[in-house]
Amino acid sequence: MSSEEARILLVEDDEVFARVIARALKHREYVVDHAAGLQGAVQAIASSEYAYAILDLNLGGETSLSLIAPLKEKNPDIRILILTGYASIATAVEAIKLGADNYLAKPADTDEILSALLVGDAREKPQPAETGSAEPVMEPMSVRRLEWEHIQKVLKENDGNISATARQLKMHRRTLQRKLQKRPVAK
Repeated sequence: MSSEEARILLVEDDEVFARVIARALKHREYVVDHAAGLQGAVQAIASSEYAYAILDLNLGGETSLSLIAPLKEKNPDIRILILTGYASIATAVEAIKLGADNYLAKPADTDEILSALLVGDAREKPQPAETGSAEPVMEPMSVRRLEWEHIQKVLKENDGNISATARQLKMHRRTLQRKLQKRPVAK
C-alpha cells in the first residue's frame, strides 16, 4: 500500500483519544494527519489528499458533517467514518445521506475503527474476527436503546424542538430533557 493510499485525516477534539488512535494507526503503517476542529480540518483538506477520514461528529458544539462534501469533492473515492459518543439513527442516516461510508459509536478501539472504515473498501480487506465467522452477529436492541432511537428520530423530525417532541411523544417536557441528558445505552 503506498503512503497516498494509507493517508488518513483524523478530526477529533479529544486530544488523548486522538493521540492514542493516531499512534495505533501509525503502527499499522498509516500516515495520520490530526485536526482538533473544523478550521484545522478545512486547512488539512485544502493542503492534502486523503484516502480515509475519521470524523468525530461533535466538535465542541459544532458538527463535522460539513466536512463530508469537501472531502468527497477532493477525492470521490475517500472512505469516511463518523465517530460519535451520542449515536442515534437520525444522525447516522443524515451522515450516510451526506456521503459518509460508515458510522460508529464511541467508545471504539482501533480495530473496530479500522474495520468500520475499511468494510467494503476494495483497497483493503478488514481482518476477520477471531471467532471463525466473517459475518458479524447482529444482536437485537434493548428496549431502552429502541426508546433512545425513537426519541432521537422524533426530535430530528421536530428540528430539535424539545417541547414539540415531548407533545408528540405524550411525555412531560422535563422528563424528555432528563432522558436527553443521559448517554445512550450501548445496545
